[in-house]
This record gives sequence, structure tokens and C-alpha cells, in this order.
Amino acid sequence: MLELIGKRLLLAVPTLLLVSVMVFALQKLLPGDPVLAMAGEERDPAAIAQLREEYHLNDPLSSQYLYWVGNALQGNLGVSLRTKEPVTALIASKLPVTLELSLLAMLVALVAGVGAGIVAAVRKNSWVDHTANLVALSGISVPHFWLGILLILLFSVHLHWLPASGYVPLAEDVTQNLRTLLLPALVLGTGLAATLMRHTRAAMLAVLQADYIRTARAKGLLPARVVLRHALRNALVPIVTLTTLLFGELLGGAVLTEQVFTIPGFGKMIVDAVFNRDYAVVQGVVLVVAIGFLLLNLLADVLYLLINPKMRG
Repeated sequence: MLELIGKRLLLAVPTLLLVSVMVFALQKLLPGDPVLAMAGEERDPAAIAQLREEYHLNDPLSSQYLYWVGNALQGNLGVSLRTKEPVTALIASKLPVTLELSLLAMLVALVAGVGAGIVAAVRKNSWVDHTANLVALSGISVPHFWLGILLILLFSVHLHWLPASGYVPLAEDVTQNLRTLLLPALVLGTGLAATLMRHTRAAMLAVLQADYIRTARAKGLLPARVVLRHALRNALVPIVTLTTLLFGELLGGAVLTEQVFTIPGFGKMIVDAVFNRDYAVVQGVVLVVAIGFLLLNLLADVLYLLINPKMRG
């Protein structure tokens, strides 16, 4: 297992290098000049020249890239051109919010999606299977922002059970924190649950036709044990792969949901940085998301070995 982790980490180095080059090159293609926005309405030539010198914008692109990469290797992702705050501090303040929301959404998706997929596979072609597929199709098709608005109207406006928007940090009030994140977690988790349900059903159907499942049933094992211990364990590999990919997408893809529920998360920061031409923040955020995807893929590989010991050879 340690050998596998070492190989994956070595492969991550050129991947991150390629990502850094692409991010640096693409953000230079963004229209507009952030220095002009920073200089204010007067746009004093002396102030503009000073800003360009301060942020090394007069240097050749290759020198700018090497300067940024060198600082990034030391944990310094630069300073926001707009707020003057360190990018690492901005990421550290926003990422936990989206991370908590993503974990809650993934919990909803795993409980609902995997559970429904197992039941649908076991009860193939029954009304339970057809209903689960219909609900899953609806979950995939319904836009997040529309579902979010409907949930706000129902649970906040009419029933007054949950707050319509806002965010309370976990350290301040655990109960209120969960109340503010429950609706957005349901919105995000619904779409993920639908995807997980379809893949779980397909994986379980393939495994349930295997010879060892028929042998286990012939031995008189309890149906629940056959399904959960023998079938599900062997069907988990594609489910684990999908789960890690979906969780990675949540870290940078919860933008609309965060906007609807006014949650100061990671996705909202990405959008604001792009609109404000805040190059340092854009570069830092994309680099962190890339590292997150690589770590999630590494986690998936480790889980494969734990789920199926045969893969260790």
C-alpha cells in the first residue's frame, strides 16, 4: 500500500506542474486589467506603474510564472489584488465552509442514493425499481437553483422551520450551523443521490448475477447478508470512484447553491475572483482544487485495496 501511495504522489508532481502552467496561461487571457481597477477612478500613472512593479507584472511571463511557483512551493500563494489579504488566508476562511457543506451533501447522497440503488437492484423490475428510477431521473433533471428556491418557499416561508439564507460558523453555534446548512445540503445531495442510485443499481445488478452469489444463496445464508456482505462489497469499487469524483466537484461546483442560500463558501469566492480579475486568488483556488482532486483519487485507490484485498497483488 505504501508503494502505491508513493507512486501516486510521484505521478501527482507532473500533473500539478501542468495544471499550474495552464492556470497561469489561461488567466492571462482574461479580459481587462486588474491594475486599472486597483488604481481607482483617477488612475494616476505613477500609482499604476508602482502597482505593476509591486506585483511583478512588468516582468516577462516566464519570470512571473517562476516567481509564483517558487512562492507556492513555500506555501505563499500571493496576495489578493482586490482585498490585499493573503490568498492562503482567504482560502483557509472559505474552504471549511464549502467542505462542511459538501460533507453533509455527500452524506445525504450516500444514504439516499446507495440505499435506493441497492433496493432497486434487489427488487428489479418491480414498482420499487421503477419508482426509484423515476425519482433518480427527476433528481438529475431538476436544476439546483430551482429546487433551492422551492425548498426555501416550503420550509422557510410557509413552515418557518429553517432559515432561508445565511451561515453560522460551527464554532459559534452547532445547532444553528446545521439549520443553515440543511437546505443547501439537501439541494446538492439530491442530484448526487440520483447519480449514485443509478450507478449503484447497475453495479449491484452485475454482481447479483455472479456465480458466488448463487452459491451463497444456495448455502442458505440470510438474504440481507448475501446482499450487504457479499454483493455490495464487490460492487463498491465503481461506487467509490464515483463518490470521490462527485465530492471533488462539490468543492468547486457548489456555486449556484451557495449563491441561492447566501453561503460565503469556496465556490462564491471563485466566481468573485474571476469577475474581479483577481489573478492571485484564481491561481491559488484552482491549484488547491487540483490538489484536492489528486488527494481524493489517492483516497479512492487506498479504499480499493481495503475493500478488495485481491487488488493488493
